[in-house]
Amino acid sequence: MSSASFKTLISLNLVWLMLTACSEAPQTNSQAQARPLTSIDVAHVVSKPVQSWFTYTTRLQAPEQVALTPRVSGVLESIEFIEGQKVNKGDLLFRLDPRIFEAEVAKLTAQVASANASLEQAVSEAERAVRLSNRNAISKEEVESRTTAVKQAQAEVSALKAQLASAQLDLDFTQIKSPINGIISRAEITQGNSVTAQQSILTSIVSSQKMYAYFDIDERTWNQYFASTSASDQLPVVMQLLGNKDFEHIGKVDFIDNQINTSTGTLRVRATFSANSNQLRAGSFARVKISSSEEQNKIIIPEKAIGTDLKNKFVLVLNKDNILEYRVVKLGDQYGEFRAIDSGLSAEDIIAVNGPAKVGPGMPVSPRQTQLDLSNIAFTLDKSPQDSLLTSIN
Repeated sequence: MSSASFKTLISLNLVWLMLTACSEAPQTNSQAQARPLTSIDVAHVVSKPVQSWFTYTTRLQAPEQVALTPRVSGVLESIEFIEGQKVNKGDLLFRLDPRIFEAEVAKLTAQVASANASLEQAVSEAERAVRLSNRNAISKEEVESRTTAVKQAQAEVSALKAQLASAQLDLDFTQIKSPINGIISRAEITQGNSVTAQQSILTSIVSSQKMYAYFDIDERTWNQYFASTSASDQLPVVMQLLGNKDFEHIGKVDFIDNQINTSTGTLRVRATFSANSNQLRAGSFARVKISSSEEQNKIIIPEKAIGTDLKNKFVLVLNKDNILEYRVVKLGDQYGEFRAIDSGLSAEDIIAVNGPAKVGPGMPVSPRQTQLDLSNIAFTLDKSPQDSLLTSIN
């Protein structure tokens, strides 16, 4: 092939390539225009009343606890209660053998009677002495002696009456009664055994009308959220027993300690709960939630909808043209899988539910409308269907 023919062939090939490229360019653009938009889940934000709260652990304590001991020594004659049942103040619980004490009471009763007789005789002799003295039949010294005898007899009667009263108390103490209303434990000593006054523990009783829940608030949290609080404010507290889903027990703060514990850096606080339902037992492990704030309406969004860059927390907001916009937000408290937003969003906003996982700011999208399910999340203390604890306080 000649040089001229070769050049002609190359020129024709170049022209063909250019024509081909020109004819394919419109096809590529049309294909780009026909590419489908990314489909994402979007939802309207929710505005709800919320509270900030703090969660603490506790063990319930009964306001009154008695380790019952006898006030006199003796032999246990009988047990008069059913173990584990409720008892009332004054109910008979144990009997000690009363015979020794009855004998002592009988002896002292007789001695008091004898002393009274001696007193009557002394009084009679003193009165006779006064009459004789008026007739100068006896000396004044004799009158004074008989008057002194009356005083001695009176003192003897008083002393014996005091001994009799003490003996009667000891006899009464052989019937051991409940000092409080509450639930009684088992008998620690069985019938026929000897017991020692103020030493032998017969059983224990705990009051059952209400329960105390003590918990410790760290100094930083106290100063930041509760510094102006006093026990008279009676802040509401909700409680969840171990093994329960719900914070169903409602109580109030009724005691705040007067100083910070320097060893732990905490302040002891007590809440009181009614125990009339018999569900609350002394020693039970529980969790309590307490709030220092009133309810406030805030925007609620899923935690997964929040993105993070080098400087900000942000949310992708869908505009009217179905294009995602970058919106900086200030985070509030977390409630389960949801987050309260302090600023950056309004109640009319629609957000990308899954955040910037597959999309970014400025992207057109095909929105798929969904709804946020908040039915099982607690946002306030008095609406706590399950354990949705506050996981962070900002």
